[in-house]
Amino acid sequence: MQKITLGRSGLVVPRNGFGALPIQRIPLDDAVRLVRRALDGGMYYFDTARFYTDSEEKLGVALKDRRNEVIISTKTGATKVEDFWRDLETSLRLLQTDHVDLYQFHNPAFCPKPGDGTGLYEAMQEAVHQGKVLHIGITNHRQFVAHEAIESGLYETLQYPFSYLASDADIEIVEQTRKANMGFIAMKGLSGGLITHSATAYAWLAQYDHVAPIWGIQKESELDEWLSYQDNPPALTAEMQAVIDKDRRELSGEFCRGCGYCQPCPAGIQIQDCNRMSLFLRRAPHSVYLTEEWLHKMEKIDGCLHCNHCVEHCPYGLDTPNLLVKNYEDFKQFWSRRQG
Repeated sequence: MQKITLGRSGLVVPRNGFGALPIQRIPLDDAVRLVRRALDGGMYYFDTARFYTDSEEKLGVALKDRRNEVIISTKTGATKVEDFWRDLETSLRLLQTDHVDLYQFHNPAFCPKPGDGTGLYEAMQEAVHQGKVLHIGITNHRQFVAHEAIESGLYETLQYPFSYLASDADIEIVEQTRKANMGFIAMKGLSGGLITHSATAYAWLAQYDHVAPIWGIQKESELDEWLSYQDNPPALTAEMQAVIDKDRRELSGEFCRGCGYCQPCPAGIQIQDCNRMSLFLRRAPHSVYLTEEWLHKMEKIDGCLHCNHCVEHCPYGLDTPNLLVKNYEDFKQFWSRRQG
């Protein structure tokens, strides 16, 4: 099994980490069975967050009697000290543990530092002093926050989107973490579902020997796929490189990464999926998306309030309302051809 050391934290994790966001979508019994199967297969690093509804609770039930076998990271989106402590105590209770191996600030709009007036970093230090947190990390989608976190020397790990669709600027961030001996945790290795060949995604990321990917898993079939790479890791081939080159051509320019920070939408639009509909229709069987259910979801775009909530919360600075309209028009064309 390939393993990665997360920089100066010293935490050693399998190259395949278990991203626990998707288990909030499945029943408790199914989630517990999935998590325990992952651990039995050697996938002992689990990443979750307070933001992921009941994900922490499901992990707690699954891992409570095997806590010494696993590394658990979770996150707080708190912007106030009192919320930080409430989040931490809630996470510990739900995870059924007395400590978190890695506690991360969850996509803050700034880089928390001592003396910045928020008290957040000082609270994190106190949590470490109390033994409730072992290591300090930060997650982000914004390049400027990532750079500041690296340069600050305050964080042992950075969790950041990284896949073979990464820009040169993204790759530079990865290289900076290496130089700073900072652990790098790669989220969205499949770019929110736009990358459909997992072996190629795995092989490309494996070129970076200090990068630890976490994969969002909610199905037995997905877990089996990732576990199969534990002892037989795929190597990057010419055929895989051709897939990468094709995807980079098709997915160049502005596109939604599906991070979900635009949600909730006051008009009830499922933005992170509707805003990628054009890509889905070209990269997946039409039967998956050309359904009455998806038609109703896309029709909600007509009810956009133009409140700009999505624009203000997009880490990538996308003109989300305009992209929604373009995706809706594309969907209608595909729908019309199917009906006719």
